[in-house]
Amino acid sequence: MSTASTRLLEGRYGRSSDERADHKLKIAGAVLGTLLLVLVGYLAYYYVGENKISGEVIAFDAGSDSVQVHLEVRKDADAAGYCTIRSQAANGSEVGRADFRFSGHATRIDKVVTLRTTSRGTTAELLGCHPD
Repeated sequence: MSTASTRLLEGRYGRSSDERADHKLKIAGAVLGTLLLVLVGYLAYYYVGENKISGEVIAFDAGSDSVQVHLEVRKDADAAGYCTIRSQAANGSEVGRADFRFSGHATRIDKVVTLRTTSRGTTAELLGCHPD
């Protein structure tokens, strides 16, 4: 039976164990949430702020021993770097891979490059662009 005096005594000596556990869970959740936000912010900054050169294959034309690749590169005016392109045969084996360097003050470069291959290539795939 609960009387007014026993209800007053429940909170007299501090919080109950259930209230302490809830409080600890709230603190742990807030700390983990803050760490997650910091991590997401860092990754966003790194991806947007540090990526100074990027490229895209616009078109390609495969020949018997080479592939002509129309490559569009976007970069910062002061950035220099390279883009790696590979070509594969119809069976999926790699028949050519090369790095093409880009520098200068232009921020957008359209260039047709020639990728030499060991046999007929059927693809031109941009593996990535990296600053020097």
